[in-house]
Amino acid sequence: MASYRIAPSLLAADFGHLVQEVRAIEAEADLLHLDVMDGHFVPNISFGLPVIASLRRHTDLPFDCHLMTTNPDAYLPELAAAGVDMVTMHIEAIPDPTGAMKAAAANDLGFGLVISPPTPFSAVAPFMESVNMLLVMSVNPGFGGQSFMPEVLPKIEEARNWIESNDLDADIEIDGGLSSDNIISAKNAGATVFVAGTSVFGAPDPVEAIRDLRRMIEGKIWIQE
Repeated sequence: MASYRIAPSLLAADFGHLVQEVRAIEAEADLLHLDVMDGHFVPNISFGLPVIASLRRHTDLPFDCHLMTTNPDAYLPELAAAGVDMVTMHIEAIPDPTGAMKAAAANDLGFGLVISPPTPFSAVAPFMESVNMLLVMSVNPGFGGQSFMPEVLPKIEEARNWIESNDLDADIEIDGGLSSDNIISAKNAGATVFVAGTSVFGAPDPVEAIRDLRRMIEGKIWIQE
């Protein structure tokens, strides 16, 4: 199983001070999670290529780009040029991702698939041999600050069992409402990458918040004050 990684979500950062926010946490974070929304696939608009390209100049963190768009394969060359390292696409938006996988590889991008809470693991199972990551949403996509949905945990267990029984090398990422209250449940279900938005950037000390989450998933003793 891959090592555990924490990916703070830029969506929860102060957009008036993005560079400062990211630089403050980059020594503790493993990835930076970028939620790109188009206002069509989800009822919200976030940010796009100019913001990603501008931010790339100020951090060496790997960019994990979650595409919540109706045409997630439309801008792969531009995303690569902007400095993105990994793209994840919703199976609900692109039911046959074969072409998108090839296009991502052609642009030296890691590739993952995403399933929203109502979508079963079976929707992505046929493609798991070709992905680097499966992102399981633990909230309905489109807005930050939502409450964690524990009913997705059996789906993570199913995905973990599938990956291990087929001797695959893919991470399972979980995104939505993660905090110290539920991150252990997500880890125990089989997740290896943990997207944390409000629980990091909304904390009084974002760096310490990441450290606390890491202590928990690594099984170290942590007493909440």
